[in-house]
Amino acid sequence: MRLLPVAAVPEIRLYAAHPGSGLRRLLEQDSYEADIDQADPLPPYWAYAWAGGAVLARYVLDRPVTVAGRRVLDLGAGSGLVGIAAARAGASNVTAAEIDRNGIAALGLNAAANGVEITIVGEDVTTGPPPAVDLVLAGDVFYGRGVARRVTPFLDRCLAAGIEVLVGDPRRADLPLSRLRLLAEYQVPDFGDTKGAATKPSGVFSFEPDRIG
Repeated sequence: MRLLPVAAVPEIRLYAAHPGSGLRRLLEQDSYEADIDQADPLPPYWAYAWAGGAVLARYVLDRPVTVAGRRVLDLGAGSGLVGIAAARAGASNVTAAEIDRNGIAALGLNAAANGVEITIVGEDVTTGPPPAVDLVLAGDVFYGRGVARRVTPFLDRCLAAGIEVLVGDPRRADLPLSRLRLLAEYQVPDFGDTKGAATKPSGVFSFEPDRIG
């Protein structure tokens, strides 16, 4: 792994995958749409900057008032990009929730490399009550139908508890657009895109209460 600046967020450096990193051995799944309950190892998503996380990180760095002085949860943190950005932008406390053991290790290394402190929770927080935070930052958490079904009720519980929720996503198929209000849009590379690859529009959204259900 090499410590490199993130293309869309050059203020932050992450340990990133490269052709010699040997991470392809972890990419044995046919799809990224498996439910997070599965027993098989998860793909090394923590070794890349996903589009949703990149735009959330860009958003909070450009608008530090979004997180300044607030307790923030980085949900499905992966590399920790979003949480690192929140810490850099002045959040009073940042918690990163991540269930993959390799992702947890990457989180710690990336936080240290960027000189910030992040509390790491290595369990599935979506099964429990809303956390003691003011803001949930959810980057790329709607990447498959199964995980979307699990995350949505958790985010609803957060809203009911008065917690603000921001979502970053490049409009993947399972994104609940009817529940989202667009706040900003950026052109960024998506997960796994090689250097110099074409960018795509990705949005930062406010997750809104279900007015129909």
